[in-house]
Amino acid sequence: MTLSVFGFPRRADQTEPDMEPASGSGAVKAAGQPADGEGAEADRSVSRSDSWSGDDSLDGVPRCPLTPSLSPRQRTASRSKTEPPLLRTNKRTIYTAGRPPWYNVTGTTFKEAFVIGLCGGSACGKTTVANKIIEALDVPWVVLLSMDSFYKVLSEEEEELAANNEYNFDHPDAFDFELLVAVLRKLKKGKSVKVPVYDFTSHCRRKEWKTVYGANVVIFEGILAFANKELLKLLDMKVFVDTDSDIRLVRRLRRDISQRGRNIDGIIKQYNKFVKPAFEQYIEPTVQAADIVVPRGGENFVALDLIVQHVHSQLEKREITVRSALASAHQGQPLPKTLSLMECTPQVRGMHTIIRNKETNRDEFIFYSKRLMRLLIEHALSFLPLSPVSVETPQGGVYDGRRLSGKRITGVSILRAGETMEPALMAVCKDIRLGKILIQTNHNTGEPELHYLRLPKDISEDFVVLMDSTVSTGAAALMAVRVLLDHDVAEDKIFLTSLLMAELGVHSVAYAFPKVRIITTAVDKEVNDQFHIIPGIGNFGDRYFGTDAPSDRCGRDDGMDF
Repeated sequence: MTLSVFGFPRRADQTEPDMEPASGSGAVKAAGQPADGEGAEADRSVSRSDSWSGDDSLDGVPRCPLTPSLSPRQRTASRSKTEPPLLRTNKRTIYTAGRPPWYNVTGTTFKEAFVIGLCGGSACGKTTVANKIIEALDVPWVVLLSMDSFYKVLSEEEEELAANNEYNFDHPDAFDFELLVAVLRKLKKGKSVKVPVYDFTSHCRRKEWKTVYGANVVIFEGILAFANKELLKLLDMKVFVDTDSDIRLVRRLRRDISQRGRNIDGIIKQYNKFVKPAFEQYIEPTVQAADIVVPRGGENFVALDLIVQHVHSQLEKREITVRSALASAHQGQPLPKTLSLMECTPQVRGMHTIIRNKETNRDEFIFYSKRLMRLLIEHALSFLPLSPVSVETPQGGVYDGRRLSGKRITGVSILRAGETMEPALMAVCKDIRLGKILIQTNHNTGEPELHYLRLPKDISEDFVVLMDSTVSTGAAALMAVRVLLDHDVAEDKIFLTSLLMAELGVHSVAYAFPKVRIITTAVDKEVNDQFHIIPGIGNFGDRYFGTDAPSDRCGRDDGMDF
């Protein structure tokens, strides 16, 4: 790997191979879920029903180019309440409603995901019930987690037994409960998790695991969902799906023949030897742990309606407000030590004068903003830890220098306006990996909502430069930092950079995350009733991209003070 003067890696032409979509962040509910219970196709074992995630899910969704167009464009805004929160394609439904705050003003996760456990015999219709609940809930960010993903890795001897229909997949010993409990516990706490993908054709786990993140509601289904005491502790609602055994057998025959290429004799043999006895011994007795028993599965609309009503009432109790609380906090406090204010040289002050002036044309606004961004990024990188290193010069001498102490640097921009800072970072750090987070204001509640994120793989090992153009109350910055922490990025490895911040935003971030380094070119004292910085800079995104400002206060998708 080629290094620059400070040991920063060179830029790659493409970053996509290193990227992984964070599933819950803008996850998608795949169409065509199987109607039976367990044993769904491995790539369907984790289904998500929320907003968009990843480039492949953005078909038909307007995207903001990095290089601004010279022609004016209409400004987009969050409309999760005023329009149906979904987009439909021929393969999937993409939910565009955002995820509201799941943490309080201290940055601590305040509300855990509501976990619904679905239990029942093989092919009783658990997945159908789960999908019916998802559709009826009509809330964003729902994760469907299947117990089928957590079958143990088989030995060669066990694989041979499975090939001959002699291995008992319905016994508790067939499941990796330790991994399952660990994954569900992290998911309930709002953390990013990796879920194994099981291949029922080869009876083994696939090499690629699914990344899941950002659930308001988790629906966990499996034949032995109630068979483990630690699992039961994680379930907020326990539903047993009761379906006649003859119906379950017919469904199992259809599924195993059409989806797994098995013959009727083998299916009947496995059913009589393992499936039926396991149901009677391990599954049926767990009905006593259920809060609700649903006869006839997905056809029981009365029971489904009761479940949905209860979940809605529980979600309403867990609603929290962050932005209004931030606006009234930290008044009169001294600026924190974690704030680094770039020296206000005549050059810096001159550039601020130009970009703050409402009469400045767009071409000059872009030019001087880019100059200021470059200086800001250079200043921010000076806080990265460097270790001593000696190199030999072409003349044969030894030069004692410095090199980055750590694996690499990743840049994460808060869309839209934070994306304008990416060229400055890429110009300084070659081979930089980039991630993106989209946070918008809900038109009705005024709260920030997470709509989309795409982060590089193994970001937990990196120093992260978090970029946004302006920070007013700090609500968006708080959410972005919380997302990074949920992906196991160390707090002291996060560097929040912004061209302009309000004192309120500085205090909000520093109070919630005292180890995050805050770096800016200027700090203004006031925030008005509309949460705009005073004197401020205006709407950075609108001025930079040449979009029309909305006539009313709709939402923040770019550089609005926030």
